[in-house]
Amino acid sequence: MKTRVLNLYDWFLITGVIASSIIYSLMTDTFDVIGTIAAVTGVVCVVLVAKGSIWNYLFGLVNVSLYAYISYKAALYGDSALNALYYLPMQFVGWWQWRRRGAAVSEAEADEDGVQVKARRFTWKQRGMLLFGCAAAVIAVGFILRHFGDPQPFKDSTTTVLSIVAQALMALAFMEQWVLWIITNVVSVAMWIICMIHGEVHAGIMVIMWSFYLLNSLNGLRVWLQLSRNQYADVNSPL
Repeated sequence: MKTRVLNLYDWFLITGVIASSIIYSLMTDTFDVIGTIAAVTGVVCVVLVAKGSIWNYLFGLVNVSLYAYISYKAALYGDSALNALYYLPMQFVGWWQWRRRGAAVSEAEADEDGVQVKARRFTWKQRGMLLFGCAAAVIAVGFILRHFGDPQPFKDSTTTVLSIVAQALMALAFMEQWVLWIITNVVSVAMWIICMIHGEVHAGIMVIMWSFYLLNSLNGLRVWLQLSRNQYADVNSPL
């Protein structure tokens, strides 16, 4: 499957987050430079992930650095630590792993399958183990964050734990990452809406960013179902 260029939906996501950020700035009479850069680079990053393009990691470096700072200011300490201590180094790990799994940096370097990473998927037994492990971890981390005064401990726990697992599955090119990203994005939208209600300065832009993340994750699941089916159609059944 060769998907080498951005399609109309991809451009809708990218231009949509830019336009939404501009409209939000005009409506609030503010211009959130840090939040806007984080939002735009983040959406470009996840669009490229959905396309199976290794260049997502370049935009990811910028996004996770800024998002760690924004989350810290909003007292979302789980999200802040997640981005600074995990997402940031994982950009380099992901680049290395995707190169090993066939992702090319240019058309000239690509093989007959194109520039995309060679995706794979879990068995149903592995999916059950993943579900149980994530649920247990979310509950445990939620109680820890509540102990340290996190204002939204279980929402923060859900986004933190599922993002850690999803990022690892992303680096290893597993299709199941997208189910976890969808859940994470839904919870993150709700979490930042609450922050916006409480007056957090960057929250409005973050709601926009996570909403576009959610739209992209739905498309990413669709694309990666096909990518992983191409590689493992004779081994596993689709979701």
